[in-house]
Amino acid sequence: MPINVTRSSMPDFEEYCNEIRELWDSRWLTNMGVKHKELQAKLEQYLGVRHVTLYTNGHLALENVIAAMNFPKGSEVITTPFTFASTTHAIVRSGLIPVFCDVNDVDYTMDVSKIEALITDKTVAIVPVHVYGNLCDVDAIKLIADRHGLKVIYDAAHAFGVTKNGVSAACFGNASMFSFHATKVFNTIEGGAVTYADDALVQVLDDRKNFGLHTPEEGLYAAGNAKMSEFQAAMGICNLRHLDGEIAKRGVAVARYRERLCGVDGIQICPEQRDVTSNYAYFPVVFDGYKYTRDEVFERLRAEDIIARKYFAPLTNSFECYRTLPTAGADKTPVAQHLAERVLTLPLFADLTVGDVDRICDIILI
Repeated sequence: MPINVTRSSMPDFEEYCNEIRELWDSRWLTNMGVKHKELQAKLEQYLGVRHVTLYTNGHLALENVIAAMNFPKGSEVITTPFTFASTTHAIVRSGLIPVFCDVNDVDYTMDVSKIEALITDKTVAIVPVHVYGNLCDVDAIKLIADRHGLKVIYDAAHAFGVTKNGVSAACFGNASMFSFHATKVFNTIEGGAVTYADDALVQVLDDRKNFGLHTPEEGLYAAGNAKMSEFQAAMGICNLRHLDGEIAKRGVAVARYRERLCGVDGIQICPEQRDVTSNYAYFPVVFDGYKYTRDEVFERLRAEDIIARKYFAPLTNSFECYRTLPTAGADKTPVAQHLAERVLTLPLFADLTVGDVDRICDIILI
């Protein structure tokens, strides 16, 4: 059977049908109905965070929380190019200028030693990215941000369920964005959320995701439609019941990958982060000096109907639309470029068996 890079976790069909049954009676399908409110409350409890605002996808969640900060147009935001396109696009679509900081070569998150050199009098925020479920150095970033009076908004699309010293990734920074896309550890089919502690943001974010309307007759913002539907929320309610078990099953696959691939010359595996409980979102492997290049491994796997992903490649600061920016270009972020040319995320999902992992590793190692 083909093995894709990921496979969506889903509840039993009957469980989902039971969850949405009442929607046929109420005919309330969107606009923050009972399922939306139930999921919001359950996520606030699960994540241990004061506020969760739900969205139809993670990208619009990030755009909305950036917009809610009311940064002056043309301000600079320090971020990383080693991410999915959405992170950089959300900054630019908000009228801000991304300033690209390189990543470190251990966990592939923003290199905190390089942040302060990028701060100018135009800098208003830092948008770091938790990558593959690896957490950024949140303590160092907080110190830098506090020292310079900057906001911190985490792209936590990969970090749902991750904790550091028992504290959820949802609790760091001024806000964090999570993606609940079908490919994520926790999904609502499509979906996303912003988590935060500031009470003043609740109404602003609710208004902004509903066309900027504060009341049916009062429009405060020129905003769009980013509301999560009741069907999405119902899927989230179901999936949340099984999340810890799904993460545990992912962990079994990751343990087998580590057993087979750690210590192999030319293969670099991220070390497990100290004091961090992982969600096992992805399994990135860096092929550097191995007998096969990353692209050769990719093709060897594909020939056997196994689909891995070159994730993240290319870097967002090499996109055509950003090439005129001062920090654009792979030469400005050499560690990120090194990784982009060599990293491959291997298949990982809850239903991936140890036998599947062995089959994948056999192809890589033979």
